[in-house]
Order: sequence, then structure tokens, then C-alpha cells
Amino acid sequence: MFTVLTRQPCEQAGLKALSRISAIITLVFLLLSIVVLVAVTLIQIHQKEVLLPGLKYGIVLDAGSSRTTVYVYQWPGEKENNTGVVSQTFKCSVKGSGISSYGENPQDAPKAFEDCMQKVKGHIPAHLHGSTCIYLGATAGMRLLRLQNETAANEVLASIQNYFESQPFDFRDAQIISGQEEGIYGWITANYLMGNFLEKSLWHMWVHPNGKETTGALDLGGASTQISFAVEEKNVGLNTSDIVKVSLYGYEYTLYTHSFQCYGRNEAEKRFLAILLQNYTTETTFANPCYPRNYKTAFTEAHVFGSLCTEDLRPESYDPNNNITFEGTGDPSLCREKVASLFNFSACHDQEACSFNGVYQPKVKGSFVAFAGFYYTASAFNLSGSFSLHTFNSSTWNFCSQNWGKLPLLLPRFDEEYARSYCFSAHYIYHLLVNGYKFTEETWPQIHFKKEVGNSSIAWSLGYMLSLTNQIPAESPLIRLPIKPSAFMGTLAFFAAVALLCLTYLVYLCVSSRNQRRSQHALDNTVDSE
Repeated sequence: MFTVLTRQPCEQAGLKALSRISAIITLVFLLLSIVVLVAVTLIQIHQKEVLLPGLKYGIVLDAGSSRTTVYVYQWPGEKENNTGVVSQTFKCSVKGSGISSYGENPQDAPKAFEDCMQKVKGHIPAHLHGSTCIYLGATAGMRLLRLQNETAANEVLASIQNYFESQPFDFRDAQIISGQEEGIYGWITANYLMGNFLEKSLWHMWVHPNGKETTGALDLGGASTQISFAVEEKNVGLNTSDIVKVSLYGYEYTLYTHSFQCYGRNEAEKRFLAILLQNYTTETTFANPCYPRNYKTAFTEAHVFGSLCTEDLRPESYDPNNNITFEGTGDPSLCREKVASLFNFSACHDQEACSFNGVYQPKVKGSFVAFAGFYYTASAFNLSGSFSLHTFNSSTWNFCSQNWGKLPLLLPRFDEEYARSYCFSAHYIYHLLVNGYKFTEETWPQIHFKKEVGNSSIAWSLGYMLSLTNQIPAESPLIRLPIKPSAFMGTLAFFAAVALLCLTYLVYLCVSSRNQRRSQHALDNTVDSE
């Protein structure tokens, strides 16, 4: 009995020491497991890398009445309020005239695109060709051809569609856009490039500029001209078809926009020549006050009267092959007087909300950007940006009084077809803007004659691309984690299991120690009682 009682305390002391060591080791493992779990989780959450979607590309072909231009645009895969932040990366002018000139041989229309399309392929990464959408929008030239010969217009578009379906890009559509659409897209382009829709904040985030006014758009093409500007709903009659609503970057705008068919520069000049030829009989040479002095040129009657825009002025003795000669007299005063006959200003009956030909138009307000033919005419007189009406008139008079032989010295780039017509264009622009749209000496300086902003051309095609990005789904950002999900879950599971085992073992040791103390206490009581 004595021997047993003397050996038990020694054994208990050894067990206690062993239990204490194993408890310490287990506790260390538990704490390490918890530290690892917390550290791995924090790293996975806070050290992840957000990879924004790559660039998307789009191609728009502006098939105008006189030429076709190919534009390549790009934008990030993520979008700002459902509209892409688009930039122009490449531009190529297709050789030859507009696609409407292929009405008699539509199969030849696509051949002109080949050179530009080869260049386009080099400006878009090859692996993105298949996902790059391509659109062709035809404007007033094709609108006129469709009115004149719908079958021919459809055949031209079908020929172009067949060509682009054989290209590596995602061809979406070849369509004739309306004059109203052309005006709206031109307005969108102008305001987008002027930064009126978006601007970068101090934190390099795209935000809507606070309190910034929009800019009106004036577009002068070859066969039509467009005016578009924002208006207040309370100040306009919403029952007119010229009032439209546009939604971009989460904001809605109310626009007035109108397109004047046959009032593009080229078609307007044909009408002007047709007016000069009224009531002629056997004469073959006619004076043109808008052509420079000592300039003479000949056209066939088909050139003047073959258009739908001059059909109502066609003489009874019309012979498409007959030649007519025009001789310039360089008379700016008579030119201005004669050009006014292209417009019917009296149809407005002195109404303030009317431009010409009886067309409704609210009063112009704010700044405007004038592009395309407006810009090219002003540029010929070494004018650009903003300038006074007096400056424009004096430059017009000076240019129109020149001898034909001096024009190559005056023009930055001489081309006979354009050089002979700049005087007509200037007087035409004067009547259109002053007597038509009602710009005054005070409001004229608010017109900014521009070709491009930054590296992007002011053309309806960019607005068209911006509108189309509303229909292209945005890509979600990619998240690159510092630890692969499978490795992360495995690590969590392992160290969670270790922590759970350690905790279980510590609980076991705690319970065992308590039971031993109770057993020892009971044994001591027994010994004492004996």
C-alpha cells in the first residue's frame, strides 16, 4: 500500500509535463493555422488584379454622294452608361466618286474599296478581325438614286454586301440612312469631340461635364445639308417630325434637326447652272457670274439636267449629249443675287420660326460647328475657326474678283473642279446661313468652321458608331487572383482542418486534465479516511 502511494505522484507529474508540452505544441499549431488562414484570405481579397476588357473595334464606311470614306474606331470593352468611349484610329478615302455613280454598273462598286480595306486589315489586330463589326451608311447621293431608280440602288447595295461578306470582318449592314439620321449623328459627333458629353475627372474617371451646353451642328454635303441643335421642349412645337430625342451616356437631349435634300453643294450648283440656262434656245455659250474671269468650261446637258434635283428645270428640247459652255465673268454682286434664287425665302411669310421653303425651324441659339463643305469653302479663303461675317464677305468678294490665272497662287491646294466653284459655294453658304438659318452679324462668330477635333474627323460616321455601341454588350472586367481558386480553397481546407484538430485536441486535454484532478481528489479523500 505504501509503495503504490509513493509511485503515483511521480507518474502523475510525468503525465502533467507531457500533457503541458503537447498542449503548447498544439496551441502553437492552432495559432499558426489561424494566422495562415487570415493572411491567405486577406491576400486573396486585397491583392487581386482587375483586368479591364480589351479594345473593341468597329468600321464605318461613309458612302457620300461624291466620295466614300472608311473610318476605323476603337473603344474599351467596358462602357460608360451603356455607350462606348470611342476614338478614331484610322481614316482612308476611297478612290473615285460616290457609290451612287455605279447605278449603271453596280458590280464595279466594290472594286474601289479594295485598297482601303487592305490598309484597314493592318490597323486592326488579326485575332480581332472576326469580332470587328463593319457597317456602310449611304447618304443623300444614294437617297436620290433610290428615288430615281430603286432597282439600281438595291443592286449597288447588294453588290457591296456580297463583297464585304467575303471579308474577314463581321459585316452587319449596308443601308441608306435618312437625312434626319445623318443630322442627328453629325450632332452627336460634334458634341462628343468637343467634350460636351464626357470629360475626365481628377481621378481619371469619365464624368458628365457639369452645366456644359451642347453645340449645334451644320453639315454641308454634296447632295444635302443638315442643321441640328438642342432645343428646350417648352419653346418648340413637339408635333413636328423635326424634333427628336436622343439618349447618350445616361442623359436625354431634345434636338431640332432637318435635312434639305438637293441643297448639298454639288446639287445646288447644278440647280444654279440649270437656272442660268432657263429660256435658252440656240445659244451654246452662257455667262456665269460665279465662275472666275477668263475661265471657260463645257458640260453636257445630262450633267446639268440628269439629276433628280434639276428634273423640274429640264427644257423640252433636252438632249443629254448636247454640250453647253459656261464662261466666267467674276462678278461677286451678280453671283450673290443669282444664288438667292435657289431658295424660296418668301414661303416663310416673315415667320420667325422658319428657315426657307416654308420649313419650320426654332431660333438658332448658342455655338455651332460647321464642317464638311462649310469648312472646305472657308479654308479656301484661309479662314477657319471663328471669324466675323464681315471677314467672310470681304474674303468672298476678294476671291470672286480674281482672274482664273491667279487662283493657283491663292489656293493652298489647286483642283479645277473645286477652284471654279468656291465663289458659288461662298455665296451659297451666305444665303443658307444668313437668310435661311437666320444667323446675324452678332451670332455668326458663334459658328466655328472645323474639319476635325484632335485626330478625329467631324462626320456623321462617329455619331453612328457611338449610337451602335449602345447595342453592343459591354464586357465584364476580368479579375486575376494572386492564388488560383483551387489552390486557395485547398489551403483554406487544410489549415482549417489543422486548426479544428488542434482545437479538438486542446479540448480533449482540458477535459482529461479536469477528470484527472477529480480522480486525484477522490483518491486523496479515500486515503485520508483510511
